[in-house]
Amino acid sequence: MHATRRLARFLKPYWHWSLLAPLLMALEVAMDLLQPRLIQRIVDDGVARGDMNVVVSAGGWMVATTIIGLLGGVGCTVFTMLAAQGFGADLRATLFGKVQALSFGNLDRLETGGLITRLTNDVTQVQEVVAMLLRIMVRVPLLLIGSLIMAVLTSRELAPILVLLIPVVLVALIWIINATFPMFGEVQRRLDTLNTVLQENLAGVRVVKAFAQSLHERTRFGAANRHLTDQNILAVRTSAVTMPFMMLAMNAGIVAAVWFGGLRVTAGDMQVGAMIAFINYLTQTLMSLMMISMLVVRVARAEASAVRLQEVLVSEAEVLPAPTPHGHVPQGRIVFEDVWFSYQPEASGLGLAASDTARSNAVPSQAAPSSPSLRPPASSLAPVLKGISFAAEPGQTVAILGATGAGKSSLVNLIPRFYDVTGGRVLLDGVDVRLIDEASLRSGIGVALQESVLFSGTIRDNIRYGKPEASDDEVQAAARMAQAHDFIMRFPDGYDTLVGQRGVNMSGGQKQRIAIARALLTRPAVLILDDSTSAVDVATEAKIQAALAELPRRPTRIVVAQRIGTVFGADTILVLDDGRIAAQGTHAELLERSSIYREIYESQIEHGAIAHD
Repeated sequence: MHATRRLARFLKPYWHWSLLAPLLMALEVAMDLLQPRLIQRIVDDGVARGDMNVVVSAGGWMVATTIIGLLGGVGCTVFTMLAAQGFGADLRATLFGKVQALSFGNLDRLETGGLITRLTNDVTQVQEVVAMLLRIMVRVPLLLIGSLIMAVLTSRELAPILVLLIPVVLVALIWIINATFPMFGEVQRRLDTLNTVLQENLAGVRVVKAFAQSLHERTRFGAANRHLTDQNILAVRTSAVTMPFMMLAMNAGIVAAVWFGGLRVTAGDMQVGAMIAFINYLTQTLMSLMMISMLVVRVARAEASAVRLQEVLVSEAEVLPAPTPHGHVPQGRIVFEDVWFSYQPEASGLGLAASDTARSNAVPSQAAPSSPSLRPPASSLAPVLKGISFAAEPGQTVAILGATGAGKSSLVNLIPRFYDVTGGRVLLDGVDVRLIDEASLRSGIGVALQESVLFSGTIRDNIRYGKPEASDDEVQAAARMAQAHDFIMRFPDGYDTLVGQRGVNMSGGQKQRIAIARALLTRPAVLILDDSTSAVDVATEAKIQAALAELPRRPTRIVVAQRIGTVFGADTILVLDDGRIAAQGTHAELLERSSIYREIYESQIEHGAIAHD
């Protein structure tokens, strides 16, 4: 229950509902405890003596206590749901905000399916247990203690039955807790896997159908589904012994009470009404323990979920803000000083907490660009970038070429500080990016990726995603530069055209041009194009480059490209090979002195690889 208790802070805004619900439940329990004594009075003082006044009076009190108990129970349920639903909503909102604040490095180690499970199923599990606790955490102890006291007061001779039964039941409950907790934790992990398979299949459904792999995906989903089902059955089967055992204990207690109570009634040492009342209190006591057993199973599952939620809540972003960040407005000068970078190794569990390596990347004090760079620390993973050094002046275009896995995307991701360097420094206008306020840094950098992510809404909304206050004229100007205006206007609703799920109603090239327009709308000082024209034809790409060249204030462009025709006009071309800069220079210079560049050029130009897009 440790993790669940740590989530109790989300109940604080609803403390008044959380207080009223148990109080009303206490009222209901008090009324329930009065019922057996009233029955005893009816039997012993009314029926046995033939006094109908006692029967009517006690019966009236039974009706009154029942109505009062009903009102208490209904009120408790209403206030419980108000508190539990508010708790769940706040917890989900906090988790979502936490995920948004995590760094790329954290999210790289998280599966989308796992996060979805946490924000939905895990929250629901904990929310339902909170609702149960607000009702049962008062009802069970009050009913248990009250029933025990009333049973002893009713018949001390039959009380040893309870003394024998309760320890046996408690031992069984402890065993159930220890057995089911790890099982339900595994259920949630297998649910993560199922959601991941489902999310991947839905996101890549076109690829699945294009390669006729529906059978393979059904098999993969079936395996994950079967593993989840088997684990659920194992957990439920283990916890299923609870109810039969509790019923056995309760029936055994009733049989014992009837047997020994009957003997005492026959002997004249006990009245029938007292025996009936004792059996009622015995039943209430064991029913309380049965409710505990049901709660134990739910709490075991909720505790497993709470542990997973707590892992997210206590996590820290790997990219931490500087203690005194600069509100720097980027101008466009980029310098890489002996930059080394490696991805963090996957940590145990979720791997969400800041790792030792991330903490070792403490931001050095601001220094001139000529200051010595940081020495690359040891890492359990091989460096992706090794000693990268280059400079890009404002308005220049730096193109990056290299084989798959050479580190091109990793390099550009360091500029907006999606990741922190492992060694060395990335400077923007002479200031280490780790010293710049994150919002200021990224507001001056536009990013367009190869995989263009579009959100539900209109085309207009997608273009001005980074600048919601942009006017229609600004939106259209950005779309014209990205060569998107013409095809947008061919849609019946133009800029008000609704974008389908993941941009399903647009081609890859159209989505890329909208993404480029989105990046251009903010008029960034630095524009990063990470293979963002791979689905655009050569002629359209040339028009985009020409439009960018005509801007009054040209952004510094960092262009990652697979197509060599994209980089011909770059001021500097970097050729990456195995994480190092194998060569750099202009197109003409590299043709003359770089064998790697010549190989790329010959394979694409002389063999006509890019004659047509």
